[in-house]
Amino acid sequence: MNKSELIDAIAETAGLTKADAGRALDGFTKAVTAALRSEDPKDRNVALVGFGTFAVKERAERKGRNPQSGEEITIKAVKIPSFKAGKSLRDAVN
Repeated sequence: MNKSELIDAIAETAGLTKADAGRALDGFTKAVTAALRSEDPKDRNVALVGFGTFAVKERAERKGRNPQSGEEITIKAVKIPSFKAGKSLRDAVN
């Protein structure tokens, strides 16, 4: 399912116009992004009970190899977004 198909599904399910559903989806993604970018660690999670939790995980600096030259390189530490499915979502899929 791509973004336009998701907007269509939201519009049909919620009884909204496609334009309203698109704005709602954009608002949701902006709100989740803003929360994950927050400097306050307690605000870095977005939990939707039963659906899942969006969070930020930190990947430590590590050593790697350049595949072309075989030279050892240092891969910088990064923060990555993650999603953990909630029980209701897991049960619905299985």
